[in-house]
Amino acid sequence: MTDQKSLSSRAWAELLLLALVWGGVFLSVRIALNEVGVLSTVAHRALWAALVLWGLVFALRLPVPRTWPVWGAFLVMGLLNNIIPFTLLNWSQLHIESGLTAILNSATAIFGVLLASLFFADERLSARKLAGVCIGFLGVATAIGLENLRNFDIRSLAQLAVLTATLSYAFAGVWARKNLAGLPPLVAAAGMLTATMLIMVPLAWHVEGPLSLALRVETLAAIAYYALVATVLAYLLYYRVLAMAGSGNLMLVTLLMPPIAILLGWAVLGEALHPRALLGFAILAFGLLILDGRLFSYLRNRV
Repeated sequence: MTDQKSLSSRAWAELLLLALVWGGVFLSVRIALNEVGVLSTVAHRALWAALVLWGLVFALRLPVPRTWPVWGAFLVMGLLNNIIPFTLLNWSQLHIESGLTAILNSATAIFGVLLASLFFADERLSARKLAGVCIGFLGVATAIGLENLRNFDIRSLAQLAVLTATLSYAFAGVWARKNLAGLPPLVAAAGMLTATMLIMVPLAWHVEGPLSLALRVETLAAIAYYALVATVLAYLLYYRVLAMAGSGNLMLVTLLMPPIAILLGWAVLGEALHPRALLGFAILAFGLLILDGRLFSYLRNRV
């Protein structure tokens, strides 16, 4: 069962701030990709975010895990929640609009519901959830467009890469619940990003060359944003909102992120999305509202 609490004005403000922060990550990554390689963007994000998070862990005197099984769980979490999705999403943004990436990224919630129903007895797939999942997938198919699958090209591949990233995020949610549930959230985040850093920094160095900060100001600002604001600050905000608003209300962030990303892509990068993509998001958003459940509760109470 999802925990849905009433939202105070402060909870609404922080929820909207979280959506704004995460909605802006697509723009910042796209700006960085003008000068930094795909693997290096991931390495920068993991490196700087991990350093800051460990600083917070030690400052707060949180217990640091010292057993190999926990660090093995961090490694798997780093693969599923960072390395695979970050790399796929970053690569996709070289070939499709940042707003479209954000729209398809919302499918994370759809895959999350499906996988939770498969792995957890308390997350049974009810008729309402099944309807939400089906409508959500209809929205994804509409946003991609069947002709893009028939006439397969690099844009089609990029859109499938985004969907693969969302599936990886969903598996990460299952893994975290099974293997990291007892850890302080900041410790889990720091450990996961450390595992990511230990893989991605050498890999990026080997493929694209050593990480460098001799970059244009806008690139440095973009890296600082997605590594520190959209990762470190976002984690802190996420757990604050979770405590205040409950897990059920966090799905609202999934609904709010794409419009923010679309507006930023249009205002800064001059991106224009096909009307089909916007229609697909509207259908997907309706599916997410059905999954959320409060729409049905409201309508039932009105009758």
